[in-house]
Amino acid sequence: MQDVIVAPAPPDAPTEPPRRRRPLGRTVEPYGFLVPTLALMFVLMIIPVVLVVGYSVMDNVILNATPEFVGLDNFVTVLTDGAFLTATGNTLFFTVVSVAAHLLIGLCFAMLLNSPLIGSVPRAVFRALYILPWLFTAAVIAVLWRMLLAPNGVINYLLSTDVEWLASPALALGTVTFINIWAGYPFFMVSLLAGLQGVPAQLHEAATVDGANAWQRFWNVTIPQLRPIIISLTLLDLIWTSQQFALIWMTTGGGPVNVTEMLSTYTYKLAFSRYEFSLASTSAVLVLLMSMVLAFFYVRHQKAED
Repeated sequence: MQDVIVAPAPPDAPTEPPRRRRPLGRTVEPYGFLVPTLALMFVLMIIPVVLVVGYSVMDNVILNATPEFVGLDNFVTVLTDGAFLTATGNTLFFTVVSVAAHLLIGLCFAMLLNSPLIGSVPRAVFRALYILPWLFTAAVIAVLWRMLLAPNGVINYLLSTDVEWLASPALALGTVTFINIWAGYPFFMVSLLAGLQGVPAQLHEAATVDGANAWQRFWNVTIPQLRPIIISLTLLDLIWTSQQFALIWMTTGGGPVNVTEMLSTYTYKLAFSRYEFSLASTSAVLVLLMSMVLAFFYVRHQKAED
């Protein structure tokens, strides 16, 4: 008979030590650090937004102790107001042209500053000059350009003209758009310059070996590498520019004859010039809805990148 080999019994598996229950204080502690920020956001953001949404469906608010519920009547009034439609068209032109120019000018200057053909000293000088508009506040920019574009200002002196750049119905919208372009392109330039410096040099070398010229390397190598940054910057700039108020208000005030009226200035005038707080709340809700659409696409893009 053959001997039967009996396998040794496996050793007992080590028992895990019992888990210690975390003290209640350690569990609640992280939420305690969030309480001040959450409370501040609730008081300064959630409550005002809820109040404005409530005012938008009521009449005789703030100045009257007995407001009346009117439903969607305020929305119909605002959406059929010619001034609102004019402000919407002006905001659309102002935003699209500004964002497109910010992207093109910022990309051109970023490519220039990233070029190996420029020495370190000229590059530092150009970088300081190009980023200068970004250092000014909206008030400084408005005062500066109002002085430059005055009838007896530097611009008219250099051009030997006496044009009313900010008071002409034919030129005012284009002028404030130009001022906003000048003030906003450094944001794109700095961000795209950082993106260009992160593009691997091996990709350009491989494209050169394959016979690609400068334009092909730019279009097929550089742009795909910068696409996530370009999309993020564009969506953010669309949100910021569509809500521009300070620059418009301190240069033209929405005039002349509403040619530079934006949704922001239109809403401000409803509230603090005509004291139509219900209609102003309605206009603010409409602007909020438009901004939320852009914010949705921005958040969706960020999640896709992650």
